[in-house]
Amino acid sequence: MTSTLLIVQFVLAIIITITILLQKSSSIGLGAYSGSNDSLFGAKGPGNFLTKATMVLGLLFVVNTITLGYLYNQNKLESAIDNVKTDTLIPATPKETTAPAAPKAPVVPAEPVSK
Repeated sequence: MTSTLLIVQFVLAIIITITILLQKSSSIGLGAYSGSNDSLFGAKGPGNFLTKATMVLGLLFVVNTITLGYLYNQNKLESAIDNVKTDTLIPATPKETTAPAAPKAPVVPAEPVSK
């Protein structure tokens, strides 16, 4: 869930940047490369449309940021070690059998019996 919202956050940041650069300014910005600025939605349409789009995208960006902060804050008490799988292919042995056996005294060989 958080990875999806993080991707949405990056996409929103890029789209907001583009809509801000397309808005008409004193130096026209990047709008000069898009053709006629005044014919998109009427004489004053592009300014109003891009302003409203920037406002809506900014609101979505802020809501997404708050949601991401809330979701990441929920996981702050968890550790990465808590998610490690401990299952292995080696079977567990009981602790009694893993203890070393008591050392035995060496056996002295018996004398050969002569007949």
